[in-house]
Amino acid sequence: MATSKEWQKMLNGELYWVWDEDLQANRERCKLACQRFNEAGQISRRRRFEETDPVVDPPISVDHGLNFKVAPGAFLNFNLLVLDTCLVTVGARTLFGPNVCIYSATHPMDPAVRQGLKGPEAGKEVHIEDDVWIGGSVIILGGVTVGRGSTVGAGSVVTKDVPPFHFVAGNPARVIRRIDSSMDPEQQTK
Repeated sequence: MATSKEWQKMLNGELYWVWDEDLQANRERCKLACQRFNEAGQISRRRRFEETDPVVDPPISVDHGLNFKVAPGAFLNFNLLVLDTCLVTVGARTLFGPNVCIYSATHPMDPAVRQGLKGPEAGKEVHIEDDVWIGGSVIILGGVTVGRGSTVGAGSVVTKDVPPFHFVAGNPARVIRRIDSSMDPEQQTK
């Protein structure tokens, strides 16, 4: 994939041709990998609670897979959908509720450029830092960073960065309050 011109444009957040042969082959590879994972059955209870790897409760659906990085100790609940056109990172000890969607893919706003299925696509990275809790049915859009120790309320649509150690909720998500935590460096100095 590193040699594909469209793959490089996609990773750079530039407009790229979605129907590129290499990109389609990678999507198919990832789709089959997700299908095998989803059909593999449950892992042992002991294995589920080891913090050396992320825990993923199937089913999961990921677009490319190569751009989706999950840190140890994260828990990804069932029905996760990730469009990883650009890099999507999930930090350590982060918890996802069910039905979370992460969309790093975007389309041009101008319909003359967008052209339905004939036009280009682009993307923006998504970063979810350590110790975050993402509630059920949350949607996170491209270009967003969810700061360390934050909580995103169930059903929220995150369109802007979430500051570390804050609770956000709503559509679009807005800051509700700061979270009191001994993990917050700013609160440790007070």
